[in-house]
Amino acid sequence: MAKILVVEDDRVLRETVEYNLRAAGFGVVTAATGDEGLKACAAERPDLILLDVLLPEIDGFRLCDEVRKTNQDVPIIMVTALGSEEDKLRGFSLGADDYLTKPFSMKELLARIRANLKRAKVEAIRESAVIEIGDLRVDPSRFAVTVADRPVRLTVKEFQLLVLLASHPEDVFDRRVLSDKVWGYDFVGSSRTIDSHVWKLRTKIESESSYRYIHTVVGLGYQFRPEAKHEHSE
Repeated sequence: MAKILVVEDDRVLRETVEYNLRAAGFGVVTAATGDEGLKACAAERPDLILLDVLLPEIDGFRLCDEVRKTNQDVPIIMVTALGSEEDKLRGFSLGADDYLTKPFSMKELLARIRANLKRAKVEAIRESAVIEIGDLRVDPSRFAVTVADRPVRLTVKEFQLLVLLASHPEDVFDRRVLSDKVWGYDFVGSSRTIDSHVWKLRTKIESESSYRYIHTVVGLGYQFRPEAKHEHSE
């Protein structure tokens, strides 16, 4: 039984979500403030976190950032009234896996939770062969990535994106395909949601590398194509 941590300061909403999650067969831990949520995350080691943004003590953005310093794997779904694209991109840039805007239906919430909890995709990735291209090495069985022999820390979603792209060099993936294969349901938001994740991944693996790996194909999507940086130096 998966354990969900619900960090929400609105008591009525918190209790409503807790009731529906328990009815759906999940274990539930709740917290009413950001500080309580951070402590609960460390003590309870939940399988997924539902995180409000406008929280007392520590807001959801900061809490997400703090969690990601020690835990790259736990899925984080931000559930908030802040629905602007800038807020969503900020959440994703701090390590959130998904972003659900209030008000929402319990049916949609449960669908998002189940999709993010699907570890079958991660386990399938871990069974695939080691990928070695350029100075990049991806070991799915160990969930490990190195660039020029230096370890690179990725979130689960970033790792899934990398393995998908690197396993099909030269293929062009549009954003809807990436969304479906990595998040497990049809499109997670605007195209900038995918762009944000790809940008973070590209920054992490290319900043210390001698290669450019992920290329934007204008109007189509993204392509994994190793290209030595010095080839374009002047």
